[in-house]
Amino acid sequence: MPGLQHVAIIMDGNGRWARQRGLPRIEGHRRGVSNVREILKVARDLKIRTLTLFAFSVENWQRPPEEISSLMGLLEFFLERNTRELVKNKVRLRVIGRPEELPEGVQKKLHAALEATKDFKDYVLQVALNYGSRTEVLDAVRAFSEDVAKGKADPNHLDWPLFSRYLYTDGIPDPDLLIRTSGETRISNFLLLQCAYSEMFFSPVFWPDFGRQHFIDAVESFHRRQRRFGKTGEQVTEAPTDEAALNR
Repeated sequence: MPGLQHVAIIMDGNGRWARQRGLPRIEGHRRGVSNVREILKVARDLKIRTLTLFAFSVENWQRPPEEISSLMGLLEFFLERNTRELVKNKVRLRVIGRPEELPEGVQKKLHAALEATKDFKDYVLQVALNYGSRTEVLDAVRAFSEDVAKGKADPNHLDWPLFSRYLYTDGIPDPDLLIRTSGETRISNFLLLQCAYSEMFFSPVFWPDFGRQHFIDAVESFHRRQRRFGKTGEQVTEAPTDEAALNR
């Protein structure tokens, strides 16, 4: 769909979904993981080239150890079961965050999946693992400072295009649409800089129940909006379409 190339999702509500059904929290996470395949498929069907999923934050280490262990196990399971599917559909896996701090077993499965899909260009599944936007900024500042110290960068020439190359998301366009499930209306330290002009869609549906039609509803909501990027509504309305500009 024209104008919508990148959708980012905060997959929220697994625990509450399980609690409402009298199930352990891990059952909610398990159902949430299985839902990823459905949403990835509908995103491809709609020709959305990049899908970013917030899977595990730097703050999530504060959860009970048994829950963290279960989450890491589910991540390994997902990679083991779905890498072949990613290859079949020519979807490149990309990871943002600090994956080097994840358990060794997860790192091995990640490395294998990244290697298997690295040459694909049409579709990208970008997964935020051990990710926090503030941590990303700190890492970017450190990397830029190191380049300045080595004479590879000039702070007097620092602008946004240059700084953005130091972010985890370098080479990936900013999200056009950010979706958060479960009814929460905050973005929880997720892609704070990249979502500067993203449209937001907050769904009351818990992630395990967020299906194909819910995703389509969010996309349709996006297409009903007018993106101004600092301009007036009149300026945006009067601007020529890409097709009109090409036919000049």
